[in-house]
Parts: sequence; C-alpha cells; structure tokens
Amino acid sequence: MTILDEGALSQLRAAAEAAAANAYAPYSHFYVGAALLFDDGSIVTGCNVENVSYGLTSCAERNALFRAVSERGPSAKIVAIAVANRNGAASPPCGACRQVMSEFVTPDAVITFPGERGPQTLPFAEIFPFSFSFEPQGEAR
Repeated sequence: MTILDEGALSQLRAAAEAAAANAYAPYSHFYVGAALLFDDGSIVTGCNVENVSYGLTSCAERNALFRAVSERGPSAKIVAIAVANRNGAASPPCGACRQVMSEFVTPDAVITFPGERGPQTLPFAEIFPFSFSFEPQGEAR
C-alpha cells in the first residue's frame, strides 16, 4: 500500500471537496468530487454531472479519470484517490468507477473516502479485489 502522510491525504481530500463544489446534481442533490494523485505528484479532479436520464449521469471518479487521460494520456499512474461529498454521507466509489480505476492505479494505490464513521483509507485492491482484465494476444485479422 502506498504510504501517504496525513498531510498529503488531507490535501487530496481538500481537492476532492473543492471539486464537489462544482458538481451538477439537480436531481439527487448528491454532490461528489474526486481527486487523483499521480506518481509525479500532480493532482487531477472531477465532479459528478447528472442528467435527467439517470443512466447518462457520470460519476466524479470517472470524470476525473477521463479528464486525466484526455490531458495526460493513458500512461500516467494513480497512486491515491480521494472522494468527497457535500452531503456528509458514506460514499465509496461505485463498481463501474472501481473497474475504470483499476486500469490506471498502481498496484499499491490507496483510496480515501467518507465512511460510516469518518474517512476510510484502504488499499485499492481491498475495495476491488477481482477486477475484470483482458490481455490481448495479438492483432485481430
């Protein structure tokens, strides 16, 4: 597990909280922000964006990841993720977000998120132990 001191975790949580302030959640009123810490020390954030057709809603974690890929390319590796919300509710990432994150996190990445009794910080592998993976065996013809 990546070891981050409490100061680094606090900074990452603060970035996620700031991103939550920009969330667009007029239907659920559940405002979420995410912050990704990369192996070079940089941070990329995202917030949730809802749509009246809930299936078209995009979570903060995936928005941060998609932003990071569009700005940095797919090779950047995430060492830590923070999730925050303005509602004071427990909010670990959903399964879809965990699957997308699994392609970009380092093996020892950590995730911190609001839990039932305050912030929880866990190894990513502990919250998503069996990710779907695919190893191409060559080019299709």
